[in-house]
Amino acid sequence: MNPAALSPRARTAALKRLRTQPLDVLVIGGGVVGGGAALDAATRGLSVGLVEARDFASGTSSRSSKLIHGGLRYLEMMDFRLVAEALKERGLLMQRLAPHLVRPVPFLYPLHGRGWERWYAGSGVALYDAMSKASGYGSTTPVHRHLTRTGARKAFPSLRKDALVGAIRYYDAQVDDARHTMFLARTAATYGAAVASRTRVLGLLKESERVVGAEVIDLETGDRFEIRASQVINATGVWTDETQAMARERGQFHVRASKGIHLVVPRDRIRGETGLILRTETSVLFVIPWKRHWIIGTTDTDWALSKDHPAASSRDIDYLLAQVNRVLEVPLTRDDVEGVYAGLRPLLRGEDEATSKLSREHAVAHSVPGLVVVAGGKYTTYRVMAKDAVDEAVHGLESVLGRAVGDCVTETVPLVGADGYQALWNQRRTLATQSSIPVNRVEHLLQRYGSLVLEVLNLVAAEPELAEPLPGAEDYLRVEAVYAVTHEGARHLDDVLTRRMRISIETFDRGVAAAPYVAELVRGHLGWDTAQTQRELEHYLKRVEAERESQRQPDDLTADAARKGAPDVVPVTHVESLVD
Repeated sequence: MNPAALSPRARTAALKRLRTQPLDVLVIGGGVVGGGAALDAATRGLSVGLVEARDFASGTSSRSSKLIHGGLRYLEMMDFRLVAEALKERGLLMQRLAPHLVRPVPFLYPLHGRGWERWYAGSGVALYDAMSKASGYGSTTPVHRHLTRTGARKAFPSLRKDALVGAIRYYDAQVDDARHTMFLARTAATYGAAVASRTRVLGLLKESERVVGAEVIDLETGDRFEIRASQVINATGVWTDETQAMARERGQFHVRASKGIHLVVPRDRIRGETGLILRTETSVLFVIPWKRHWIIGTTDTDWALSKDHPAASSRDIDYLLAQVNRVLEVPLTRDDVEGVYAGLRPLLRGEDEATSKLSREHAVAHSVPGLVVVAGGKYTTYRVMAKDAVDEAVHGLESVLGRAVGDCVTETVPLVGADGYQALWNQRRTLATQSSIPVNRVEHLLQRYGSLVLEVLNLVAAEPELAEPLPGAEDYLRVEAVYAVTHEGARHLDDVLTRRMRISIETFDRGVAAAPYVAELVRGHLGWDTAQTQRELEHYLKRVEAERESQRQPDDLTADAARKGAPDVVPVTHVESLVD
């Protein structure tokens, strides 16, 4: 099947379909669960629309720890079902669904006591490995090993000698979350879904007591129109309660936002060949290898301020630095931090005030006829969440359609770019010779595009200068900026620098130097005139400065106020003002 391109022309065609053709299912929310639901519904033979108010993965789904994992700490909570489910999904993603995007990563679990702790932790990790193998999708994941202190410090030389007496090395997996989410939307489009970002839901359409679609606005043009659908799936994450309120009905459950922040530091600031998992007083801290960088996170604190752009405060940053410096020989300082990002976890609201104790499991409800809501959960189990949501929608669809709808098949449907990836990886030196691009650069492209790398290389063949590194962000090639807008649905400079590429968190200047070059590369493909190009640049610079200012503030309240200093490049009306 030929992969669909999320091009400007494809978006125009999708909006026309949404306006003129009634749908079986409309999915609201372009995060990982919304993209997964659109793919699930489309591959069951249903007519599907997917709308997102901003960019794909612009919320929580681009701001995670970028781990695909079973959740080792949930074993200690005796939540065996959740761990088993997540380990199966981890294996599926690595082996079948997205091997070009998801790959194994080793971690060290430092031990501080002798005897009992090694037995206790070792038993848990052994069970973790056994559950992975039992899932049927763990054959390629290495099993754990016990290490002495010397062995652990050989694998991670930056560890202080007094920080451990030994360690256990085990494996999980990681993913570029924003790219994976975009690939879900693109795969859904490949199977026939009408996919449109920058399309905001203003309200839900109702006939009698039934939801029959949504009123939306194209934020690029200001055009308002209605989308008719037999079933609507609310997959809006931390905005679940606000979207449910559009139906003017009380939801069956509520979602609470928990803020998690992450720091990005250069790889040479910490010497290590594996990741680290550390216990803190309030959460679990990960130190994760990420290309030529480390990701350090996360926090887990209640957040009741702006959901549009959660802000990291100076207190958050200092907390993470203090926690990781407890085990490092050479402490990190604020000057070592090249990137900071904050995200909100959508937790099912409970009675306990501590967000770390709220449910990471998901829930699905059909509280209003025609409207399904899915909330909670974790990134790794997005496919299961999507399946449950579409299953619920199908219950209300079959009587309308007058026929049975097929079962979920996404367990066997690879994302675009997965088919043929391994063969092309084996041929990477040949690809390098044919394209005159160094082998290490071809490997970089393969791990970002999979077999779609051939489309990228075709752009280079037509314009050889696109093979040059991007000034200000030399880890990326110029062609990647162009491909982001011609094939991957990026509509604005921020989309390219922040989510299609991770320049905004991987450079000390947060992408400021690269921004003018990217703007020039993409402006013709997006039809920008000189004024719009300047607006895009000004917005990006204001966003960077607002984030820097927020990170100098002492607490959440002041950080939130500082971050609000940079509005979105496409103004988005707040949901609160649209709900009676």
